[in-house]
Amino acid sequence: MTNFLEETEIVNYSNPEIQKLAMSLSMGCKTDIEIAKNCFEYVRDNINHSGDYKDDNTTCKASDVLKYKTGWCYAKSHLLTALLRANEIPTGFCYQRLSCSEYKKDIYCLHGLNAIYLKDYGWYRVDARGNKEGVNAQFNPPVEKLAFELEENEFDLPKIYEKPLDLIVQTLEKYKTYDEMINNFPDIESETDNNL
Repeated sequence: MTNFLEETEIVNYSNPEIQKLAMSLSMGCKTDIEIAKNCFEYVRDNINHSGDYKDDNTTCKASDVLKYKTGWCYAKSHLLTALLRANEIPTGFCYQRLSCSEYKKDIYCLHGLNAIYLKDYGWYRVDARGNKEGVNAQFNPPVEKLAFELEENEFDLPKIYEKPLDLIVQTLEKYKTYDEMINNFPDIESETDNNL
């Protein structure tokens, strides 16, 4: 489990602003479930989803996501991981391959979300991308209520990752505007893609 508590360059939870927020979100909480719910709802509701807001500031590092209050799903998962790990709750990264035709016709891309290790339930997946019409992700363990239901040609990557995929980090660091991102979304062909 210690690997799912590690600080990294992307999940930089010793950043003072992340520490301050992580502490305030855990104040008065008696269980890891309460802390996890507060952290999840904060990221879901207070950080803009760059795609929904057509934001030209592409963030990656957890501290930047918090500073600029914006991020694609992947970046939002980086901040949620940082807040939870700062509270000593093991957290990993999960991905789905989904249709991204709301941005561009006939394309697929990876979608980033999290798995949180809760003492009473084990691994529990949450999706903090941000709700909107047709998207209603919730925190209600052990019931999963993710942002999207899988449809034809869509799938879950079966693994829980300790770190964000290199492909995700490279994309977020390389492409900075909304238009660049929607033309270069990270994608894989199959669940057993060798680049993962």
